[in-house]
Formats: sequence, structure tokens, C-alpha cells
Amino acid sequence: METRSLARRYLWLIGALLLVEVALMASMLALDSRRYQHDRARVRCTHIAQAVALSPVTRQALVDGAPSPDLTAYARDLTHASSIDFITVMDSSRVRYSHPDPAQVGKTFIGDLGTATQAQPFTQQYSGTLGPSMRAVVPVMEGGRIIGYVAAGVTIERIQNALPTQLGIISGLSGVLLVTGLGGALLVARQLRRETHGLGATELASMYEYHDSMLHAVREGLLLLDRDGTVQLCNVEGMRLLGLEQDPTGRGIGALGLTSTLVTPLLSGTMPPDQVLQVGERILVVNQQPASFKGRRTGSVVTFRDHTELQSITGELATVRGLTETLRAQNHEAANRLHTVVSLIEMGDTDQAAAFATEELADRQAVMGRIAGGQREPIFEALLLGKMAQAREAGIELVIDPDSHLASMPISPSEAVTVVGNLLDNAFEAVRGCSTRRVEAFVQSTPTSFVFELEDSGPGVPAELRDTIFTRGWTSKADDQGHGLGLALVAQVVHRHGGTITCGSSELGGALFSVDIDAEDAAEAVA
Repeated sequence: METRSLARRYLWLIGALLLVEVALMASMLALDSRRYQHDRARVRCTHIAQAVALSPVTRQALVDGAPSPDLTAYARDLTHASSIDFITVMDSSRVRYSHPDPAQVGKTFIGDLGTATQAQPFTQQYSGTLGPSMRAVVPVMEGGRIIGYVAAGVTIERIQNALPTQLGIISGLSGVLLVTGLGGALLVARQLRRETHGLGATELASMYEYHDSMLHAVREGLLLLDRDGTVQLCNVEGMRLLGLEQDPTGRGIGALGLTSTLVTPLLSGTMPPDQVLQVGERILVVNQQPASFKGRRTGSVVTFRDHTELQSITGELATVRGLTETLRAQNHEAANRLHTVVSLIEMGDTDQAAAFATEELADRQAVMGRIAGGQREPIFEALLLGKMAQAREAGIELVIDPDSHLASMPISPSEAVTVVGNLLDNAFEAVRGCSTRRVEAFVQSTPTSFVFELEDSGPGVPAELRDTIFTRGWTSKADDQGHGLGLALVAQVVHRHGGTITCGSSELGGALFSVDIDAEDAAEAVA
């Protein structure tokens, strides 16, 4: 486990880097100061030598060809006044006319004259009679010719004596920079500690690896949103359930192309618990929980559970229950008819008993005989017969269009039961409280197509809802608890086979639902 926090480690690292950088900067400034002092001495010596070369006292001594007391006094006074170490005047033969050491007067100058012999100033660092010095040599001109030279110099010792003052300034500046940098590093470290909660690098890396593995391994879809609705994380299952091809991290939830019934409550934070929504072709159970840290809201956590198969099974179970209820109604009705037939037989009216017993069977056989094709679909036929009995028990007039034709279908019998059963149940529910209870159905199927139309005399579907009732789990029931999935399941089956489903107005005064599935068109669209 990491013993030091990430903030402390970076504080030490930044401090070390600052120390190295300040040391390098101080060294460079010290070198630059030394170079500056040498350059300054060179320029000062050159200017003084030029001034002496132009002095009448110097010219007169060189013209006279012998040292003079005036020249010696002049050179001595100027040396003291200008804070240099020596001024030497020599003739063109390099014989000294002046020198700080009187014993050196009349002796030959030691050192190079360089470009001074060409009437140009010359500077050099040289060890002469006074030790190592920075000197400048300039010619003394008279009538266009060189009659002598003037050398002015400063010892290296004097130059170096001026460096401590400069180094003190550099050291003070370096200290200020170091203290300021460390203070800034400390503030940054405190902010980093606050944002990383005092965790170390290893702890943060382990936490990220574990959390990332866990988030992407769970079977539920997971979506993390910040306070502005921007996606901060979406695991693999969440991308699959939402139908997203690319990682949405960093994008707003409203820019992902998702249905408004999902986006609006997520942005407002009003998503009810265990909300069932249709997203694409999936039925999802959505939950949203606010996320906070130390009392500060940071966003929300959204989870998705796929209930598509469960809802499909639930829809089929509801259909089976409907069939069971139909069979119960038929059993009840059959028992009553059987008692009636037995009573007629006991009364001796056998012909009337036989006619009464076969009347309903003949009616059903007549209806199914009109619509059944050469290849029968027993499950679908049983559904229609059961719904006819259910309608009759509920006092609803269910009319099967005589032009209907039922043969093999491009969809499975269970899918046909889901489509037709849910639409008929909705129609029965719509007309239940109406004075006129009439439902008309038309079905036509071939091996490549399936068409089903249903009209009712109910209140109908408002025009503004007709484009959304199949995708938002719309229901006309007041409680809206557990309802509204029938139309979504119907639309899911239809869209799965490339078909269309529409809702309009019926001549009966209610709703008109039309389902059209063409297997050939769907195959061409895929190709």
C-alpha cells in the first residue's frame, strides 16, 4: 500500500526540480556576472587609455623624448581617480615613461601591443609586473604617425573583489524564487490532495483498474452523468442497451439521439423508480439515483436492465391468460348449452335439441371456413375463435371481414398471437364503456405477407399521440401502472420483420390500426 499520498510525492518532486533549476540559474547568473565584470573592466581601461593618449601632458613628454614629473603626477592622479591599477606611457620603442612602480620607468614594456601598432585599440588579459591583469593598449598619434603608446589596466584581483556583491544579489534573488516556487508547489499539492482525497498513486491506479473492471463486467447498463447532463462514463452493457456504437463519454445526454421520454426525466432528475421505457427495440427498466460527495451533488447514476425478453414472455403469458379466460367463458357457456340440450331431450324435442347444439358450431365453422386457406394455422384460428367467444361474453360485437383470408404466415404463430391478441384486447378495452360496442377485423396472410386491420367504436386515439403510442408505452388506463406495453410489443414484432403499423380514425368513430408486413420488401431492403 502506498505510504505517501500522490500530493506529497509531487510536492517533493516539484521542490527538487525547483532546487535544481534555481541552482542552475544562479550558476548561470554568476558566470554572466563574472563575464560582465571582465567586459566592463576592458571597456573602462580602453576609455582611460584613450583619454591619456589625447592628453597634452602625454604628447609633450613623448615629443620631448624623456619622462617628466608632470606625466608621472598626471598618471598617478588619474590612476587613483579612476580606480584602476596602472597607467603606463611608453614611446614607440616600448620604453616606459610612467609606471606605478618608479623602478619600472625607463624599462621595456612587458606584453603584446597587438593591433595598437596599427593605430587600433588592443585589449588582453596578461600577467605583468603587477600580476594578472586586464589591460588596454592604445596608440598616441602625432602628425599621422605613432609616437608612443598608453597602457591602462586593472588587476584580476580587483575585478574578482567586485563579484561578492553581485553574487549576494544573485543569491538573494535565487532564494526569493525558491521560496516563491515552493509556496506555489505547496498550494498545488494541497489542491491535488483535496481532489485525490489523500490517496497514493498505487491506490489510485488500483482503484481505477478495479472500478473500471467492475463497471464493465456488470450485466446491467450503467451511465454516469454530471450535473450538466454530460456523460462521464458508460459501460459496455449500457452502450449495447442504448444502441450506441461509440463511447458517449464527454457528450451531453441530449446529443445521443435517444428518445425524449428517457432524456427529459434524466436531465431533470425526475425519473421514477423502476420506470419501464422502450428504447429502440428494447424494453428497459430505468433507475436514476443522485450522486453526491460530502454533501455536494456531483451528478447522477443511471442503471438499465433489459426486460425485452421478459416483457415479450409477459405479453405472451397475457395472451395465454386471455385464451384461458376465453376457454373458461366457453366452458361456462357450453355447460349452459349442454343443460339446455339435455332438458330438450328429456322433453322429447330431439330435433330441436340437435339443431340448438349444432347452431353455434355451425356459425363458427362458417366464419373460419370463409377465412381459412389451404394451409391452416390452428393456433391463430384458435385465437380468433377464443376472442369471438370473449367478445360475445363481454357484450361486444366482433365482426370478421368476410374478405379475410388466412393461410401460412411470414411470422411465427406466437408473433401473430402477440400482434393480433394485443390489438384485439386494446379494442375490447376501448369499447367496454361505450354505448355501441363494435369491433371489426380484417386479416389476410400469405407465405410472404401479413395484413391485419382493426377498427373499433371506442373514443379513438388523439391525433397528437398517434406517432408516439408505439414507442412510449402509451396506455389509456388512468392508473398507468404496469400497462402500456402491449402496443410496444406489437410494434417491436412488426419492426423486427420490416413491416409498418399505423394508427388512424375509424368510420366506426374509434381507432383504426393497420399492420402490414411484407417479407419480400424486407429482404430487398436488407440486400
